[in-house]
Formats: sequence, C-alpha cells, structure tokens
Amino acid sequence: MSYSPSSPMLCYSPRVTIVGAGRVGSTLAQRIAEKNLADVVLLDIIPGMPQGLALDLMEARGIETHNRKIIGTNDYADTFGSEIVVIAAGINCKPGMSRDDLLYVNAGIVVEATLKAIARSPDAIFIIVTNPLDVMTYLARHATSLPSVDPSGLVARHRIMGMAGVLDSARFQNFIALEFGVSPVDVNAMVLGSHGNLMVPLPRYSTINGIPITELMDAATIERLVERTRHGGAEIVKLMQTGGAFFAPASATCLMIEAILRNESRLLPVSAYLQGEYGLENICLGVPCRLGCGGIDTVLELNLTDVEMAALHTSAESVRESIERSLLLWSTVRDR
Repeated sequence: MSYSPSSPMLCYSPRVTIVGAGRVGSTLAQRIAEKNLADVVLLDIIPGMPQGLALDLMEARGIETHNRKIIGTNDYADTFGSEIVVIAAGINCKPGMSRDDLLYVNAGIVVEATLKAIARSPDAIFIIVTNPLDVMTYLARHATSLPSVDPSGLVARHRIMGMAGVLDSARFQNFIALEFGVSPVDVNAMVLGSHGNLMVPLPRYSTINGIPITELMDAATIERLVERTRHGGAEIVKLMQTGGAFFAPASATCLMIEAILRNESRLLPVSAYLQGEYGLENICLGVPCRLGCGGIDTVLELNLTDVEMAALHTSAESVRESIERSLLLWSTVRDR
C-alpha cells in the first residue's frame, strides 16, 4: 500500500515574536507553544542560542502533544507578520552600575528592538517586559510615534502595553492564598501603579471567593502581605542570588497573550498609556484594562479612596521622573 499525501491546505496560524531568549523569553516560548496559542519566533543577538532553544522545544512537541512551530533566529526578518511582539530583552543592574546606567542601556535595547520589530510587523501588538517596565513601555510608545515608523498614527496606546500588574497581582493572590489557607483559584487580587516598590496593592478590591480580604484579615496581616508583594521580585532575587524570577513573569505575559489572541475581553491590570484617567496624563502606569483582539479595549477607572489615589499619584511621579531622566540621557548621548 502506498501513501499519497493530499494537497497541502493553507491554514492561518498566529505568530508571536519574543525578543530576548533569556529565562523569561524562553519560558514564555514554552508556555505559548504548549498552550497551543501560536507559533513562536524566539529572537536574540547571541548566535546559536535561540536556534538551540527552539530546536529543544520543537523536539518536545510529540511529548507535549502540540504542533506549534518554534523558530530561533538572530534576524528580525524572520519576525515578519507577527500578531504580538514581546520585548523581554535587556540587562539587570550589575555591580558598579547606577540606575541611570540601567535606564540608558535598556532604553537603547527596547527602542531598537521595538523599531526593528514594528518595521516587519506594522500591525503588531507590543507587550513590554524589560525593566524598569513602565518607563520602557513609555519609551517604546514614544519611539514608535516617529513619523518614519507609522505616519498613519495607528500606533496608539491600545497596541503598546507593559506586563506588570498581572504579575504583581498574581504575587498578591498567592500570598493571600497562603495566609488564609485556600486555593489561589478562589482568590482575586488587584495591584495598580508602577512595577516597583511604590506599586499600589488594593485590599478593598482583593477577594476570597467574592469576600473582600478586609473582612477576613486584620489590618496588620494585610499590610504585611502588601509589603511582601511590593518586594516580591527582590525576595526572589535575594534567594536565588544569581538571577531573578522567570516562571511567574512568563506565565503573566502568556495570560495577556492568550486574552488578546482569543479575544477573551479579560479585565487585567497592565501598564497602559494614560490620557486623563485617574487624573494622570502622558505616562504609562499599571491600571485595570480590558484586553481583546485589538489590545487594550478600555481602561477601567476604579473608585479609589483619597489615600489610594494619593498612593497611585506618588507611584506615577516616580515613574515620570525616571521617564524624564531616560529621555534626557537618550537625547544627550544622541546629540554628542
């Protein structure tokens, strides 16, 4: 008996590009493929590394029972036609580096990656993961507003966002579940503001099976969980000593990708460009947004108390200062 394959059918498969094949990027590629969300292009500047990671992931397809294609590359031409581009490239602060050094180095990486990726995928939605996250999200949006990149003005706030609030809320969710002894599935948590020590966890909007934690825990316990959430990333760095978190950041980013590709209209806290919401303008900051196939559909304005609003504005001011400093550093070096 002979086998004659039928004529191949042209079937559409969404494509997600991940720029940066480090621990977060490679774990995210695995998450996307094994959840059967999209084909993946894993890009990095190190020759051979993304190719090797992609081959390793491809060799697991039969075991994990999916047929997604994973491409490893050092060439942005291979990212053509991506629906979503994730920027996870960058460095962590090293000994002897100042905060300004980190800002400038990562700003250059994020801006270059965003411009090269959008030139190949002009309609893509961008998710920024590189730290300092809210600043990098703003710079990505700022760079893609250049007339030479998108003269039609299509690159608006709904297409460029940062992953932060999803991760911070997941950490708060986990700490609440551990403290109360319940499954995290029954916990919903909400964290706004910057992805840093000045983030704003909201106990009033954080619940266990619909019951606000303010009715289930005393103030001291809640404050302890809030502080642990604010320093959740640093706690992992201190424990690991040689790196930072990557499993949870990859899962948080994957959740956003799934909401967009499957048009789920999920209400998730993400770093979005604000145009008057919460009394803030011309800044990227973590706020609850509805995500669908177009990216950010809407920004939800919660009814915050005076204390909560003040904390959000304090968080925003810190981000704004870093944005202004990074733009100044960028322009100073460029004009030399």
